[in-house]
Formats: sequence, C-alpha cells, structure tokens
Amino acid sequence: MKYFRFSILSFILASFSCTHQSSEVPTIALSAVPSFAQNVKHELEVLLKDYDRYFTDSLKITQTPGAVVVIVKDTTVVFCKGYGVRALDSPEPTDAHTVFRIGSLSKGFAGALTSILMQEHRLNLSDRVTRYFPEFVLKDAAQTRRIRLTHLLSHCTGLPYHTHTDMIENGYQLRQMLPYIKKVKLFGKEGDLFCYQNAVFSMIGEVMYGATNQTYQQLLVDKIFKPVGMKDASVTYEAMMLNSNKSYPHAPYNNSWIKSKISDKYYNAAPAGGVNASGADMGEWLKLLMGSHPEILNNSALDSLFVPRIRTHSERRHFSGWSGPKEASYALGWRVLERGNGQVIEAHSGFVNDYRGEIALDRKAKIGICVLFNANSPMAQRCIPTFFERVAAANGL
Repeated sequence: MKYFRFSILSFILASFSCTHQSSEVPTIALSAVPSFAQNVKHELEVLLKDYDRYFTDSLKITQTPGAVVVIVKDTTVVFCKGYGVRALDSPEPTDAHTVFRIGSLSKGFAGALTSILMQEHRLNLSDRVTRYFPEFVLKDAAQTRRIRLTHLLSHCTGLPYHTHTDMIENGYQLRQMLPYIKKVKLFGKEGDLFCYQNAVFSMIGEVMYGATNQTYQQLLVDKIFKPVGMKDASVTYEAMMLNSNKSYPHAPYNNSWIKSKISDKYYNAAPAGGVNASGADMGEWLKLLMGSHPEILNNSALDSLFVPRIRTHSERRHFSGWSGPKEASYALGWRVLERGNGQVIEAHSGFVNDYRGEIALDRKAKIGICVLFNANSPMAQRCIPTFFERVAAANGL
C-alpha cells in the first residue's frame, strides 16, 4: 500500500501548542499509588506530562485521526489516555475503552496462552505439532515429523516468508489451507531460518484444540481475557461490530486520511492477528507481562516466553526507529531487541485493516507501553523509541 508521507525533519523537530484536544481520559494519579517512592512518583509525573505533550503535538502534525496510549510501571497502570476521534466523520472521542484491532500484537497472546497450557502440563514447546494436529503436513515428511511447537511460534518451520498469507486475506479457513501448504517447497531446515508467517503461526490454535478440545477463542477468553480483566477484548469480527465504542480504520487519501470499513480479514487466523482490544485492556495485558498475575503466568513461564529463539537479521527494519547498535531476535510471538547499551526490549508491531499497533516493554526496568492507532500513522515508527529515550533521560526510573 502507499504510505502517508511527511517531512521527517518536521516530524522530529516540530514542537508547538496544539489546538487539537485529546479526549478527557485522565492519567492515573500517582499520588494515590503508595507503592511508588516519592522521587519515583515525581520522575514519572514529569515523564508522562512530557510524553503526553510530544504525543499530542505529533498527532497534530501527522493529522492522525485517533489513538490510545497506555503505560505501565511495575504492575501499575500509570497512564491511559485516548486521543482524537474514533472516526473522522464523527465527533465521538477516543477513550480508554475504545476498541481497536491490534493485528500482529495478537501473536504475543498466542505465545502466552501456550505458556499457560505448558504450566497446566497440557502441552510442551518440544512436542511435535503432529502429536496434537496430525493433519499438519509439509512437503518433506521427515521435516513434518521434526516440527515442534517452538518452530511454529518463532517462525522457523522452514517454510518461505509469509506462506499463503494471501489465502488468509482471501477468507480461507486454516484447515482449508493444509493441502496447499503441503505443496510448498521448503526454504530450509526447521530452526535454521527465520521466515515470518501468519497462516502457519496460527496453526498453534489447532494444536491447542487437539490438546484441550477447546477452541482458541474459548481458551483466550477463559485463561487470559477474563482472569486478567480485559473487559473490552474479543477475538471475532462479530464482537468487534457489536461493540458501540469502537474505532474505525482510516486509509491514506490525498495527503490525509479517509474512513474505511472494518474488515473480517485475519479473524480466520486469530492467533496471528484476530484480537480486538482497548487501551484499558492492553494496560491489563502489560501488567500480566510484568508479573502481576503469577497464578496465571509464573515468573518461569514469563522468562521462557521472551527467550530469543532465532536471530532475525532480515527483519531489522522493524527496529529501524531505535538508535545505536542492536541485535534482533524472535521469541514466542515476540520480537526481542538487544541494544548496545545492554538494554533488552521485548516488542511487536501490528498492522491490519488500516489499524496500527505498537507494544514494547523493558522487563528489567519494569516499564512498558502500548500505542494503538486507527490509521497507519507515521508516528508508529518513532513513538515507542521516543518514549524509552525519555525514560533513559529520567532520573530514578
């Protein structure tokens, strides 16, 4: 698709007082959170006010219709705010409970759900895919037998880049794709090469059904959404359309944006890109990833979730907004950025149906952020690196 282009120099350097007002969704009052030391509260308040100004200004510059930002420190949501409108043809403001499609940020949920089922001793990363999903067949029978769950979740089955993503977009169900996947010439041995997938990654849902006799949707709702408190989240097109507080996608048009339709594409590959969620939901999700619910995901399971499984040399562009030397890997539904300063960032991007999402956390510093847009805003590339640059400049965080 054609991307909305702006002057990079003006985007980075511009700073002015905007007349565009964000929706009135207040930040969390840090003074009401006794777990933070006074100096940490002060530094956080300064950081959040600074980032709020940056985000508001950038939204104006890029004319991005709407967005929501949520920030978590330790296991506390310290900022959750909607910006702009749900749709350009409507005055309804974006708020903390406005639902967006999150695209490939969904992959992190698939990894976490796998870890939860591992805790329950219902499956294991080293298990063969065919143990639970015998219909899964590649062109090479020996390689089929060697494919493990870890290969599905880290995009290294040996299949070429984006194998039959086109079939997902054309509405095929996963099981309907199996005869076509079987005919694809393999790109390499399993575990050797990173080749990003949607269709094959989503086969983890079929594996889970084989292990539990429950659908991926049932498992996601029962084991993550409900117990964590993600009250707006869902994983179907129907649920998205029935939600009265939803954001609409916007496509680039004449150097601006135009509202487009919500599509049912990728709900047929829910583990790869089918989750709908609000900023409030993503705050609860970040809290879980920070260790707030050890009864759901214990520390060992969380650590395993983010272990780099394979280098992603061909996809360093996903971290092009970050300065300095870096090495990129893929874990279980998560990208891992190892920076030259010793910092490790766990992150992912999502793009579907003209929605864009970004999520990142520094588990060592126990701080994370998620930003959801209702357009493929040029802000997306820099909004999270900018946040962590401000975190690094703050004292006491």
